[in-house]
Amino acid sequence: MDNNSRDRTPDIVRAFAADHPYARLIHEGRQGKGSAVRAGIFAGRGDYLFICDADLAMPIAEVNKFLPPQREDYDVAIASREGPGARRYGEPAYRHLMGRVFNLIVQIIALPGVNDTQCGFKCFRREAGRDVFRWQSMNGFGFDVEMLFIARRQGYRIIEVPINWYYDPGSTVVLWRDPFRMVREVLQVRLNGWRGKYDK
Repeated sequence: MDNNSRDRTPDIVRAFAADHPYARLIHEGRQGKGSAVRAGIFAGRGDYLFICDADLAMPIAEVNKFLPPQREDYDVAIASREGPGARRYGEPAYRHLMGRVFNLIVQIIALPGVNDTQCGFKCFRREAGRDVFRWQSMNGFGFDVEMLFIARRQGYRIIEVPINWYYDPGSTVVLWRDPFRMVREVLQVRLNGWRGKYDK
């Protein structure tokens, strides 16, 4: 997915796709993660649609944990860095603390019982994923929370899959600015829910 990238991403993907027919380059003109993921979900062809962050903080071999025969009793499966069996590698203590505080806010406001909304590795049954993303609209940090809020609102079964996760020191989160944006967007999701924006 090329989401108005300014580097050589399109050229690299084209070169890879030339030798790997299962890969293809998709252009999404609107900026933002939410737009890119929505376009990818609707372009996906498989029975299961998996999204992942480009840094591959979760080794891609772990995708097998989300697919049959290991997993098939869900509509939405989200990677979790919390809970039994999950392992974090190289994450600074302050980043872990930030993440847990944010998750506490998310659980209080929007998604009680979901322990890790922000890990960027998620899998959907195709029909469930496309239904959820018909309603999803945010492009910023609230994207993950909104998507899971919609899935729960529509009655889809969400499970958390413990993974091995490796911290990327090149993270683009800005500590003095982004936490406030994240909380504001979670509040917006909750407000949208009260207004019935996600109701069929």
